[in-house]
Amino acid sequence: MRVLVVEDEQLLADAVATGLRREAMAVDVVYDGGAALERIGVNDYDVVVLDRDLPVVHGDEVCRKLVGLGLPTRVLMLTAAGDVSDRVEGLELGADDYLPKPFAFSELTARVRALGRRTSVPLPPVLERAGIKLDPNRREVFRDGKEVHLAPKEFAVLEVLLRSEGSVVSAEQLLEKAWDENTDPFTNVVRVTVMTLRRKLGEPAVIVTVPGSGYRI
Repeated sequence: MRVLVVEDEQLLADAVATGLRREAMAVDVVYDGGAALERIGVNDYDVVVLDRDLPVVHGDEVCRKLVGLGLPTRVLMLTAAGDVSDRVEGLELGADDYLPKPFAFSELTARVRALGRRTSVPLPPVLERAGIKLDPNRREVFRDGKEVHLAPKEFAVLEVLLRSEGSVVSAEQLLEKAWDENTDPFTNVVRVTVMTLRRKLGEPAVIVTVPGSGYRI
């Protein structure tokens, strides 16, 4: 899952990003609304965690423009104002969910994952295919009933492949969904991660390489 965190309190923004990365998400961070619009114009995000009171371009305007683009990106709006009227106003702008500050990180993570499941084709909270069962909320993976322990990037790659429901996923798509924008696009990190993931999942291999196209399960 690719997430953009937009928050002008840099310590909070960096802490949220670090926590989400530990949950096997690819996370980019910006500290003002103008930078957020630039990133949205370049990268495809599943979820934007958007502070409402932002410098340069207000969070309300960022939300309006994002919704106006008609993208499938979901918006979780954050604000220090927790009144019902503020929540209603935020949702009327087009936000998909609303979380007042201060918040528990576990709740933020659960809401981000829930929004990430709201794709054009709704997906179940637990992904299953070819004997593999992946639970994003519990961060658990099982192969034929046996638990498999994965590193965060391995987990992220497996989640992207399972969400594709048998379709081929290119190395570029995996890089976009499982790594942040600071990753060198010419690195072999995708190939190495897939190789390690195959080994951990065991035999028979379930990740198929499609020459010249990518990978699928």
